[in-house]
Amino acid sequence: MKSHKATRNPMTGIRLLLALGAAALLAASCVTNPITGKQQFSMVGKGQLLREEPQLDPALDDAIGRATEMGRPILYISGLGGTGDVSTIAAMLVLGHLAHKTAPYGNRLVVPAIDSMVMATEREILSQAYLHAGHPEAYNAEDVFYVTDSQFGYATAVAGIMMRERPAVNFFMGYFAAESLVLAETGNMIDSLQIAGTDTDTQIPFFITACDYTLMGEELYAASAYLSRDPILLAQLKAQDIGKVLVGAVLIGGILATLVT
Repeated sequence: MKSHKATRNPMTGIRLLLALGAAALLAASCVTNPITGKQQFSMVGKGQLLREEPQLDPALDDAIGRATEMGRPILYISGLGGTGDVSTIAAMLVLGHLAHKTAPYGNRLVVPAIDSMVMATEREILSQAYLHAGHPEAYNAEDVFYVTDSQFGYATAVAGIMMRERPAVNFFMGYFAAESLVLAETGNMIDSLQIAGTDTDTQIPFFITACDYTLMGEELYAASAYLSRDPILLAQLKAQDIGKVLVGAVLIGGILATLVT
């Protein structure tokens, strides 16, 4: 007599995995939606974030302390992007927080811009930051200026500013390309403390090599929410983190279920 053994149908596991993956994507789209995230996690500002930036606050304190002790300016570069780029928006939010923290100490912030709209936006951000800090007199519109929209023309001009002004601290936040190493190495030549953050994966190794602190990829977006403490940004950040955890859990569960069946 022939024994009839249950045969495993590979398509069953594949269909199960596809179904679980579709459910995970649906759940992630619901959880990470900004409006849904705001509604579900609007109280996040009263609690702790899932993901914080433990080195960011000490880095900012070191930067401000160094600039204050040396009596030299802080140079802030918000990258090559325009006002429509997410990384530039995140960089400008960090700039606002930095201006708010430096206002009581009278630190000079030098902000050369590659885009005229970015320049106008950064001027308004600095003006409001100094006003909210109680030091509107610290704002100087001439320290936020347009340079050029040429990539290497901008890099050359900023390198010249570094050599003339000798800033105590350099911030590189936003989108960067081939000029990143030129700027970072120029800052190293004048012995500046350097803090970088970019979502351009090809430039992250250069910033890690040449800078003292580096925010990699999505850490730049998390930093803007972490520093600004804006309830909407915090809600979106926590909703996205929860969505990633859910997607990862469902995918792992799908793989285990496929192996078992």
